Amino acid sequence: MTGKVPSFSPGSTVSSALPGYVALCLALQVHRLASARFTVTGPDHPITASLGGEAVMPCHLSPRMSAEDMELRWFRSQFSAVVHRYKDGRDQYGEQMPGYQGRTELLKHNITSGSVSLRIRNVQLSDHGQYTCFFQSSVSYEEASLELQVAVSGSDPHISVAGHQDGGIRVVCRSAGWLPEPEAQWRDHRGQLLPSASEKTSKEASDLFQSQISIVITEHSNQDLSCSVRNPLLNQEKISTVSIAGKLQAELRWRSAQIYSVDVTLDPDTANPWLLLSEDRKRVRHGDRHQDLPDKPERFDPCACVLGAEGFAGGRCYWEVGVGDKTRWTLGVCRESVSRKGPVALTPEDGFWAVRLRDGGYVALTSLWTPLPVSVRPGRVGIFLDYEAGEVSFYNVTDGSHLFTFTDTFSGTLRPYFSPGLNAGGTNAAPLIICPVPAPAGGNLGP
Repeated sequence: MTGKVPSFSPGSTVSSALPGYVALCLALQVHRLASARFTVTGPDHPITASLGGEAVMPCHLSPRMSAEDMELRWFRSQFSAVVHRYKDGRDQYGEQMPGYQGRTELLKHNITSGSVSLRIRNVQLSDHGQYTCFFQSSVSYEEASLELQVAVSGSDPHISVAGHQDGGIRVVCRSAGWLPEPEAQWRDHRGQLLPSASEKTSKEASDLFQSQISIVITEHSNQDLSCSVRNPLLNQEKISTVSIAGKLQAELRWRSAQIYSVDVTLDPDTANPWLLLSEDRKRVRHGDRHQDLPDKPERFDPCACVLGAEGFAGGRCYWEVGVGDKTRWTLGVCRESVSRKGPVALTPEDGFWAVRLRDGGYVALTSLWTPLPVSVRPGRVGIFLDYEAGEVSFYNVTDGSHLFTFTDTFSGTLRPYFSPGLNAGGTNAAPLIICPVPAPAGGNLGP
């Protein structure tokens, strides 16, 4: 079709020319309609916006043409769920959903070339999801879909100790208020990734995500650990660092020692006649009278003490003794060959490695007694013998702190040592109790 109007010869009639004229008019109309058709195109990827920030959602016509005289509409799940509407050359707010009132603006600086964008201010969680941008001219309409992803960076990670596990301390990192689901990681002081013991992500009532990630640290762990929680959409992360030092290191050593727990009982043949042992040989207290017992060579007299029935000539072993509110006690280990009769010097030179409480004062019975600073009164004391390393360590089980460690060279068999003592004034006191050592905690992530 060239668009040239056909000529008529003198002998022709109007009726013979009419079909060609009609065909011409139809062709011109089809050409006009074809030139008015268009497509609507939006971004080929989701649009990301931060909570409280701004989102800009662009759409444009292809081929380029002015949209000034068109109707433009952004809506949600259905046509009537209007986010923003433009018609008759101006914005129309009558049908706008209440949640978007005062928050939308149509950016029209390129509207004559068919390109417009919708700006949403103060982005809210409810803005997350699918949108449709709709263009309608007098003869045609088209639409395109868009996705808005609302991203939230949550709280700074909070690191806390959550019990013991597998001979170490389970440390948990928590952070809340994230969208979408965050990525959490542990790193050492060099920034190297560390394997986590467990990971858990849950959705809160606010539809934001909470992350929990744990790691088991041992006494050989690096001095600094960091927990990072990252928003994958915003590529933003928040980091907290914990230093494994001081009390935590002491607690790690104690938890590691607990792995080597052994069953200790009292040896009645070594018990001083003033001491009373329970039937199960797990308790000993000072009685109010001297018992008539066989004077065996292995029995201590006059030292008011008793040994454990078990002897250790190597390896590692750990046991715990409940001291309660007692004001006097002595605990430790000694050589099996120590003197049992007459005065006893409780020093390493004489084969004793012990810690004592006397009326509020804690001391390690070194050659010259060593006072022990104790901030939390122990209700239970842990004793750890590492024979090959030549160490006897004492722990406050109540708060996990380290009390004292003797270092020496051992030979022969060593035995647990117990002296329940009398209260100040010589009155009977509560017993020393050999306690069961709790099993290591399982792998479940706790609060």
